[in-house]
Amino acid sequence: MGFFDKLKKIIKTKEKDEAEEISKYDEGLKETRKNFVNQLNILGLKFKKIDEEYFEELENILIMADIGVNTVMEFMDRIRKRVKQENITNPQELQEVIVDELFIIYVDNDTITDKINIASTGPTVILMVGVNGVGKTTTIAKLAHKYQKEGKKVMMIAGDTFRAGAVDQLHVWADRTNSLFYGKENSDPASVVYDGLKEALDKNVDIVFIDTAGRLQNKVNLMQELEKINKVIGTIIPGAPHETLLVIDAATGQNGIMQAQAFKEITNITGLVLTKLDGTAKGGIVLAIKEEVKLPVKFVGLGEKMEDLIPFDIEDYIYGLFKDMM
Repeated sequence: MGFFDKLKKIIKTKEKDEAEEISKYDEGLKETRKNFVNQLNILGLKFKKIDEEYFEELENILIMADIGVNTVMEFMDRIRKRVKQENITNPQELQEVIVDELFIIYVDNDTITDKINIASTGPTVILMVGVNGVGKTTTIAKLAHKYQKEGKKVMMIAGDTFRAGAVDQLHVWADRTNSLFYGKENSDPASVVYDGLKEALDKNVDIVFIDTAGRLQNKVNLMQELEKINKVIGTIIPGAPHETLLVIDAATGQNGIMQAQAFKEITNITGLVLTKLDGTAKGGIVLAIKEEVKLPVKFVGLGEKMEDLIPFDIEDYIYGLFKDMM
């Protein structure tokens, strides 16, 4: 039994307990599904046999869904191999193989749901990075809201100290989410982080979110700043940061992949947060970014409400993408 058939069974059992999250993927990936799956269905009807012309059209559909050229090339090699090995001649039959192989490419022997690394003792420190304008501050607020609901004591530290309004903006979100806050404008970011973490320890905080500057124009300066911040964090709380999450706007497509590659060069990224996945028809970026940057997606934004930033689940994602084929 392939993943396509297993997924139908998994979703049926999940529907009772996790109906809300599944419906978020269903609704959030509507734009991508409308373009992507419709074209796959048309392709299946247009061709009576699987030939080179079919493969070329399939390749174009995948690239247009922003799955990424390198990922698509690897994927096409796998599809051609399976067509030959399993003697598949009917394009309709091949659709199930497409779902199988996209799932395999994402999972690649990793755990299916990527969890946040929570510290066994003391505060869990989560460093947030990403260029300005991707929704980093609101992502911190949504994550703070999530952990507050779980009964955690949350603190936000404003490490983006020189951008106009950045400290105040984070302070507003801290107030809205009943989180503690530490920040000083126009101060050395590492010293702000130092003082903020000292306060977090004094106040027995469970989760600390540290905002950082998003200036990629001068990578050397940003790298030095992040190195200094990381050193300070590790001095105050050994083994921290426990996560360094890169926030990317899913609607930026391939530009988001370039941002991920650039940040990966300058600091130790442990996972990705993809915002605004519901506002794009190019939801295939989830597959591309994992394959090309080799980092797990930990959260996805599937709406504007606080509850719409949810832990990433590959099964629910594939279901949201291919629901109309099931």
